[in-house]
Amino acid sequence: MRRPFLPFAILAALALSITPPLAAQGEADPITPDAVKAPKATDAEVPEWQMSFENLSPEDRQRYGELLMRATTLFNQKRIFEALNAANEAEAIFENNPAIMNLKGACHVEFRSFEKARGFFNKALVLSPGNVSVLFNLAEMDFVTHMWQDCHDNMAALIPLLDPKAVAMRRLVEFKLMLALIKLDRVAEARELSKKHDFLDDTPFYYYAQAAIEYHDDNPSQAEQWLGSARRVFRKPETLAPWQDTLIEYGYIKSFYGGDLSDDSPPELP
Repeated sequence: MRRPFLPFAILAALALSITPPLAAQGEADPITPDAVKAPKATDAEVPEWQMSFENLSPEDRQRYGELLMRATTLFNQKRIFEALNAANEAEAIFENNPAIMNLKGACHVEFRSFEKARGFFNKALVLSPGNVSVLFNLAEMDFVTHMWQDCHDNMAALIPLLDPKAVAMRRLVEFKLMLALIKLDRVAEARELSKKHDFLDDTPFYYYAQAAIEYHDDNPSQAEQWLGSARRVFRKPETLAPWQDTLIEYGYIKSFYGGDLSDDSPPELP
């Protein structure tokens, strides 16, 4: 039986500074991360794709904004096929918005079509060089495809770019960096990183880092005790979900649904 798709820690929206001008004003975008720095561009820094967008008719821009918002909402609701269809409709009006490329990449991640996802993220990065949301997604592709050296290098480069206030995102990136170090046989460095934060930290890093070390040391019962402690301290499943999914993808724990994640073939996509 095919298991449902994992909710990866992919950022499906880019910074607000690159969303279409006619996106709804005054509404919080639930998938716009607070984990990235998004300085406002000056007139001289307006990207070429956005200047081209301004040349569309008011009707096309309005329709485009509606479709992009619909695609975003559907993605948040995990209605991924519908989100991808809405994104494709928007792309038929205007092709070169990095926000659409990033959203389509996020949809393909949900389908475990990782190479297609990487292609869309790379296109988004060309259109929006240095965008931290896209850089995170590309580093996450390295993690799920087990490209451990690239994962290590890209996660390490990402940390100083993240907003210091986005503590949960920073800790998750550090955790993935630690796991990459283990795969690279740099276990001493991984152990040192696992001690960077203690039980007073506001994230599950401390508990999951200790669990990962115990799994590496072939002490699964001790590892499970650490995970149990995390569940007692952080009672909300949504808080633990990205950490748990990281260990599932890494191979230290099995999916609730069973099966080898690498055996999943992606569905036929619209």
